[in-house]
Amino acid sequence: QVQLVESGGGLVQAGGSLRLACAASGRTFSRYAMGWFRQTPGKEREFVAAVSWSGSSTYYADSVKGRFTISRDNAKNTVYLQMNSLKPEDTAVYYCASSLASGSYHDYDYPYWGQGTQVTVSS
Repeated sequence: QVQLVESGGGLVQAGGSLRLACAASGRTFSRYAMGWFRQTPGKEREFVAAVSWSGSSTYYADSVKGRFTISRDNAKNTVYLQMNSLKPEDTAVYYCASSLASGSYHDYDYPYWGQGTQVTVSS
């Protein structure tokens, strides 16, 4: 069992930056690949980024490539999402999730989820 808690969301102007963090419980954090997804009302959950268990491989949705960076610190049981050059269309609830399948873009491959953190980008 893995428990995940996101933090770092908030309100930011377009062009600004935010850094999300996801703290995981349990001593097996380093065995799991981690991902970030986002969701807006009335839409399906959308893949944003993922990182392998070691941190050596990263994956991004085309919509955030070059603006967002995912990283992890296994010593701190934490995964991060650095979001730069934010756009109003990045507004969503952001969720972190863990998976034994590295690099998956599909939410059904992630059995463990956090509660989400709201990111709002004003124009």
